[in-house]
Amino acid sequence: MHIHILGICGTFMGGLAALASQAGHKVTGCDASVYPPMSDQLRALGIDLIEGYSDDQLSLKPDMWVIGNVISRVHLSPLSPKFPLMEAILEKGLPYTSGPQWLSEHILHTQARPHHVIAVAGTHGKTTTTAMLTWILECAGLKPGFLVGGVPLNFNLSARMSEQSGHKNSNKLPPFVIEADEYDTAFFDKRSKFVHYKPRTAILNNLEFDHADIFDNLAAIERQFHHLVRTVPRTGQVVVNACQKSLERVLEMGVWSGVTRFGPHPSANWRANGEPHSFEVSLDERIVAKLNWSLSGVHNQMNALASIAAANHYGVEPEMAAQALQSFNNVKRRMEVKGVVAGVNGELGQQPDSLITVYDDFAHHPTAIQTTLEGLRQRVGSGRRILAVFEARSNTMKLGSMNSLLPQSLEAADLSLCHSQGLDWSPAQALKPLGGRAIVCSTLEELVEQVCSHARAGDHILCMSNGSFGGIHEKILNGLKNAAKKTN
Repeated sequence: MHIHILGICGTFMGGLAALASQAGHKVTGCDASVYPPMSDQLRALGIDLIEGYSDDQLSLKPDMWVIGNVISRVHLSPLSPKFPLMEAILEKGLPYTSGPQWLSEHILHTQARPHHVIAVAGTHGKTTTTAMLTWILECAGLKPGFLVGGVPLNFNLSARMSEQSGHKNSNKLPPFVIEADEYDTAFFDKRSKFVHYKPRTAILNNLEFDHADIFDNLAAIERQFHHLVRTVPRTGQVVVNACQKSLERVLEMGVWSGVTRFGPHPSANWRANGEPHSFEVSLDERIVAKLNWSLSGVHNQMNALASIAAANHYGVEPEMAAQALQSFNNVKRRMEVKGVVAGVNGELGQQPDSLITVYDDFAHHPTAIQTTLEGLRQRVGSGRRILAVFEARSNTMKLGSMNSLLPQSLEAADLSLCHSQGLDWSPAQALKPLGGRAIVCSTLEELVEQVCSHARAGDHILCMSNGSFGGIHEKILNGLKNAAKKTN
């Protein structure tokens, strides 16, 4: 089959393109901005890419047009559609489908090669937990397929087809682990993406209000999560965060499969006993594994419990799963160290106490910002300063839906610096409870200047955004290096 993908350079659609190519399909695609690293990865697979959405692409005559959810029916003007190719497809009655539906029908659940799909859903931690679970199955010799909304450092690619393994569970359907996003499927299918995946194992990691651009309230998201629960078969299992009332409300709507719970709650089957970097794992009050690893934060401890529980449902022993996680290298843009420079402001040297570390993280929701900062605080201790540098870039944050939560989410930072450009609400007003511990900058240049002027030897600078943040990490590192040279 020849498929042409509209919006091919997005993380999900790019991963779909890679899977389709590996499965033997002919793949072409287009995007408004064909850019690396995704463009380089796709071209390396022999996938032809076209810049823009011009309707002359109709001459390609694919068997199916696969539509990404970046495509809309918004017009630049009454006579000038934003996506002329999509308008032409509709006008001519050509066959089209969404990315999640095509993936389900042609990769996950084909008659020739069906999979045991393990879907990882939740407001936070989807990418990290998906990567953890995939690495566990890989270390167990199961050669899982996967599609992750990021790049797991243990694999250095975001998608891969499964292989039949020689593992003791090879009589089972091969596993495929997928990050299960609750965002809508396409402009013509407003259900969440994950309703298409039909998992046998589903992780419900957590559930808070997000995506204010498409959901009116938390109850609307809970309804979509219940649509996912409805698709899990009787012999399947739902792995649920026991601490979330929102998820309990989802289960109260009805559940037809097995349920296992995790977390520090009386109802939990799976628990962690100890600190987030070193803890025992218990199942129904019986110690089944111990994990010592490099990750920090209670949120990662919870992600580990979820992945161990889901792997156990497929047949991987908890002890083996914990052993695999000891060599887990996380995902790009999850507390990723972007660089280390010598201290400034009169404190120079190459000793650890004098170095400044700059991190990149994908955190953008207040809860994710808070747990990420708390994890870093736990790692560096109370004697080190943390500078939180962030932008309100997600659609939810741009709408100002969660302004009131920002001061609390930034509490673990010694100084918070916010990029305010393009916002219709006042970050300065929202961050007023932090007093002198918050600085708001209207331009990226001002933000970098403020960070560099306030940074001191031994500081940890955490940059948080769900976008590229204008390359701020390199700008800060260069600014710090120049400041150090002047001081020296």
